[in-house]
Amino acid sequence: MAELPTREDVERARATIGDRLPRTPTLSSRTFGARIKCELFQRTGSYKARGALNRISHLTVDERRNGVIAISAGNHAQAVAFAAAEAGIDALIVMWRGASEQKIAATRGYGAAIDLEAANPGEAFERLHELIEASGRTLVHPFDDPIVLAGAGTVGLEIEEDAPDADAVLVGVGGGGLVSGIQTALAGRMRVIAVEPELSTALHSALERGEPTPVEPTSIADGLNAPFAGRLAVAICRDLERVLVSEEEIEHAFRLLYERTKLAVEPAGAVAAAAWLAGKVQAKRPVIVASGGNVAGPTAAAILARP
Repeated sequence: MAELPTREDVERARATIGDRLPRTPTLSSRTFGARIKCELFQRTGSYKARGALNRISHLTVDERRNGVIAISAGNHAQAVAFAAAEAGIDALIVMWRGASEQKIAATRGYGAAIDLEAANPGEAFERLHELIEASGRTLVHPFDDPIVLAGAGTVGLEIEEDAPDADAVLVGVGGGGLVSGIQTALAGRMRVIAVEPELSTALHSALERGEPTPVEPTSIADGLNAPFAGRLAVAICRDLERVLVSEEEIEHAFRLLYERTKLAVEPAGAVAAAAWLAGKVQAKRPVIVASGGNVAGPTAAAILARP
């Protein structure tokens, strides 16, 4: 297993990223009784740009020449495509049939090539390894690379500075990249809580077993539908509080974020808020991370239309 990232690595990542990405706001909501870290306003619509930019900044000359490869349901795909374009590097993204057409189109819009041979996330990871072997490209892993996690951890540094009195940080979880990065930044300083959909439990299952465990995620929060959690996440998050939320709770949080805070999140961006609204976390001054603003119009309309 790769060496675990440290807070110093996160601080170095912030210096590496510099002013190439904006600092996202932390807003107060009286409706929620919480502060919301609005990472949906980040470049490409999610925190993923932080890790992708940090990782690509560390490529060697030969790695830059050979190009990069990534795998994603959409948000990491867009982030790697964006970061590669900024660096003038060729990028190939492995996605799968049935992935969000909006996210596929956005990824192509940043100039990346897309491979859609796989039928589902599990097959996509098999396809990924085949393409790495054949192409010699460098993998920018969505959630199991210490340099990527250090980039994600810069979200935690901003929360600490903007909400130093926070007594809980709620983070939606897929493969575990964001929560691992934030925990790396805030360990011993703030309480971090991992929130997963009941229908997408990669981290929960891995921590129960003590190792990455394959799952078949089917949540409406497609941005969190990782087929397994990373080894780094298992090591970093073993002692974290964990909460599961239902599809109904996710949709309720999604509607409230739209209607009362005017935050146009995707379902994945509402998962942390769902745990708070459902009373599954006890805190007085929580910060809710809302990451993911790449939702298709029909999906948003369907959720908003439901009572």
